[in-house]
Amino acid sequence: MKKVSNLLAAAALAAAIFFGSSAKAQTTTTTTTTDPSPWRLGFGIEGGIPTGGINDFSKFELGGTARLQYDLTKSVDLTLTSGYYSFTADQAAKDANNTALGVIPVKVGAKFFFAQNIYFGAEAGAGFETNTQSKNTKLILSPGLGWADEHWDVGVRYENLSGQGDSFGTVALRLAYGFDL
Repeated sequence: MKKVSNLLAAAALAAAIFFGSSAKAQTTTTTTTTDPSPWRLGFGIEGGIPTGGINDFSKFELGGTARLQYDLTKSVDLTLTSGYYSFTADQAAKDANNTALGVIPVKVGAKFFFAQNIYFGAEAGAGFETNTQSKNTKLILSPGLGWADEHWDVGVRYENLSGQGDSFGTVALRLAYGFDL
């Protein structure tokens, strides 16, 4: 699994370099004569399918996130994302008195717009487990693709969480609404 994580990280970096060097400007229209604020805040809901070792415990992930975004250029945005993910326990795990696994992600990243409103995103950070006695902290690596306009952001990503000899992930879809600050 470590080789897969390293391969995903290398692919995300290569894609970021490729798309970053050939990015096209994202176009937005405004009705005011002043430039819009480079800061945006968005709130999203997401659902995902767990992968790796957690698949024996959970078959579904549900979460909510807030993302602060700064428009560095017309085609590159910096992001700070946090929220809560719940990996719901399947019936076999519930029968063994296990509850859902909660994770609080704190991630920094970037969105690279390579076509009008279409972006490649990459995030890295930490995931703090909540519903376990050990309270482990996981390294999070997360490449994704998405579509965003002035208010809506729809993205799909793979998110890998690894650490303490344990690695799992999720393939997730996020739907968010954002606004200028």
